[in-house]
Amino acid sequence: MPEGEFICGQCGTCCVAPDISTLAKPVGVRCPHLDDELCCRIYGERPAVCRGYRPDELCRLVAAPELKQRVRRYLELFGMEAESGV
Repeated sequence: MPEGEFICGQCGTCCVAPDISTLAKPVGVRCPHLDDELCCRIYGERPAVCRGYRPDELCRLVAAPELKQRVRRYLELFGMEAESGV
């Protein structure tokens, strides 16, 4: 693995915190394709925006024990708390 590259920890944050317009998923709302184990049920057919996502330093910045905490940190970092209602 190249230096500085991050491995996805499957924390689910990127499937909850940001909006995913191609799935009509608003900010702070859990993707309907995310299962209880935080895995994508449509992984093989997921939209390009999801395919193109690469884990980065943001994943470390939002690290927390629970998904709700990770989502809150993500939204705070981007000033999106009011948008989400979280």
